[in-house]
Amino acid sequence: MAEKVVLAYSGGLDTSIIIPWLKENHGLEVHAVCGDVGQGAEELAGLEEKAKKTGAKSCRVVDQRREFLVEYVWPNLRAMSVYEGRYLLGTSMARPILAKAQVEYAREVGAKYVAHGCTGKGNDQVRFELTYMALAPDLEIIAPWRTWDITSREDAIDYAEARKIPITASRTKIYSRDRNLWHISHEGGALEDPATAPPDDVWVLTQNPENAPNEPQIVTVGYEKGVPVSVEGKKLAPEVLVAKLNEIGGRHGVGRVDIVENRLVGMKSRGVYETPGGTIILEGLRTLRSLTLDRDTLRACEKLMPEYADIVYTGRWFAPAREAFDAFFTKATELVTGEVQVKLYKGSCVAQSAQSPYSLYSESLATFGASAAFDHADSKGFVKLYGLPGMVASAVRRTREASPAHGRPQSEAKRSQPGKRPTFPASSVTRKPSTPSSVPSKSTPPAPKTSSPSDPKSKPPTLATKASSKPSPKSPAARPVVPGNKVRT
Repeated sequence: MAEKVVLAYSGGLDTSIIIPWLKENHGLEVHAVCGDVGQGAEELAGLEEKAKKTGAKSCRVVDQRREFLVEYVWPNLRAMSVYEGRYLLGTSMARPILAKAQVEYAREVGAKYVAHGCTGKGNDQVRFELTYMALAPDLEIIAPWRTWDITSREDAIDYAEARKIPITASRTKIYSRDRNLWHISHEGGALEDPATAPPDDVWVLTQNPENAPNEPQIVTVGYEKGVPVSVEGKKLAPEVLVAKLNEIGGRHGVGRVDIVENRLVGMKSRGVYETPGGTIILEGLRTLRSLTLDRDTLRACEKLMPEYADIVYTGRWFAPAREAFDAFFTKATELVTGEVQVKLYKGSCVAQSAQSPYSLYSESLATFGASAAFDHADSKGFVKLYGLPGMVASAVRRTREASPAHGRPQSEAKRSQPGKRPTFPASSVTRKPSTPSSVPSKSTPPAPKTSSPSDPKSKPPTLATKASSKPSPKSPAARPVVPGNKVRT
């Protein structure tokens, strides 16, 4: 009886030819599984039948749309994840959940192997295989692109045509696409030359901004705890909400990105992405976070975001670090709740206004008009203390530059007379003398016995005589006094 393999199946060019290839070259019984993460009805229509006609023993389509958004996309929203400043990680987020469904189906049918159609040049091979390793390390992995003699997409088309396998790719329109609820990506063909603008036939979800409506549209998005929950005041299921914003944003040409990114394997790759709904959601969320997060939490989120985005991009979804980051971002965004109005116009997407019951903005503090809540005089001491480190560093630098040894070789400078220590303008400080306590401290040892106060020779020095006493020539030089406010105590 033949061993079983479960293939991550999409019905595209690569996975369509892998089914007969696995049977011909490994003698395996092939079972296919496809995760529905929002590719669209057209792409999923007749998929089970197509897989079986190609040689699969079975094919299952698993509805993962809600899980994909809530368990994979929403955590990235709380982190505001963007890879290299532009890529919203649509494909990166989808691969782990697809591989998870593949592992689950492999357990169900008793498969010994799992297979995928990722090339050896891309990131997806890592995303799939790290998931296998985390969830089912006992399953053996077959990656045909590493072993077969097919070296290009043209070769793959030849293989399909020779076996009469139906495919949508052609020799003239040879883009590699990946679509889900969050985005669609495009690679290959004319896009492989960064000096060439994307042809018009590339775009699927968005129309040309030049042809977008001449009137702008303002859309209101509601958020709770850092994730979207409503559009125009109406609460929607996650998959319905994203689909609606995709339609609105696509109509206005919003969400197009053309980027040359750094792949995990070391090479640069050009990717063209369309993420209309996600672009609207992130624009509103960015504004709402600025309204509801305190400075330290906001800055911590911004510092950690690139690392989180890199974890997702490189396929480490099931790593402990990602779970730890999730815990932080979930706590950090628990008050990121409110509504944001976002203006869409010919490809642009700009937040216009925002409101939140947890807003940290205080008009009485921020106003340029009269304010009883803020005393401008309070800022004087703050500015002096805030600028103190820079002032001291500048004084030391000026003193060093004025030294005769400045700029000379170190050996020669050591023989020279050392430069002067930095000096600062004298501080004008007036303090009242403290009144000595009549009750001795428990921690203070008793004072030694002295002769009678009537004896003029034993009269103790007064505060004035202490202040006027001069240090002996051998005593260390007095420290420079740093300027400050006049202080009365």
